[in-house]
Amino acid sequence: MKVLVPVKRVVDYNVKVRVKSDQSGVDIANVKMSMNPFDEIAVEEATRLKEAGKVSEIIAVSCGVLQSQETLRTAMAIGADRAILVETDVELQPLAVAKLLKAIADKEQPQLIILGKQAIDDDANQTGQMLAALLDWPQATYASKVEIDGDKVKVTREVDGGMEIVALTLPAIITTDLRLNEPRYVTLPNIMKAKKKTLDNIKPEDLGVDVTPRLKTLKVSEPAKRSAGIIVPDVATLVEKLRNEAKVI
Repeated sequence: MKVLVPVKRVVDYNVKVRVKSDQSGVDIANVKMSMNPFDEIAVEEATRLKEAGKVSEIIAVSCGVLQSQETLRTAMAIGADRAILVETDVELQPLAVAKLLKAIADKEQPQLIILGKQAIDDDANQTGQMLAALLDWPQATYASKVEIDGDKVKVTREVDGGMEIVALTLPAIITTDLRLNEPRYVTLPNIMKAKKKTLDNIKPEDLGVDVTPRLKTLKVSEPAKRSAGIIVPDVATLVEKLRNEAKVI
């Protein structure tokens, strides 16, 4: 079984993001970039499925600037067999990414696509769902456990009320949540092996996809700073402040 794993290059989660002075976006100059954590979980899950004998090949895919090759090399160091970069300097939005992934899926014919539920930069949480709609495949989002049995896949997913178990018929799409697994530490020998693996570089035009942005960012600003907390003498004062000052009750 062939698995496709899309990964995204984002600002590292340990970095404090700064807004540009003109409020046109986020400043990424000289900032550490890494693989989106949810996508790293997706690569790890695909690798574990391969180690269990359920998967024969893992293809990592990234859409974006040339530097995304580093992210794909990391995916191959974790366990992906080969990688594809759809190179473009255009700001990619979820629908454009979903269309690019659909074109690659039509070409590669994977039986399963595993991707992170969202990217930590835009928090859109849309690409997986849009891709499922474009391919007309069943989907399971927020996966915390994945079990494959023949042409069926059973997914335990996290919902507001607890856990929900769904059964899908392959081909299917799964988006990963934090509790699915803990990604392995990438060792130096695997990093060296990843350098020898195949990484194909293509353009959106090669796939016949228009990636022109359909949304325009008007302004990016930091959230308002929180005021300092206070200590109240009793419950009555707390209720009074919540009702009259905070106006939350």
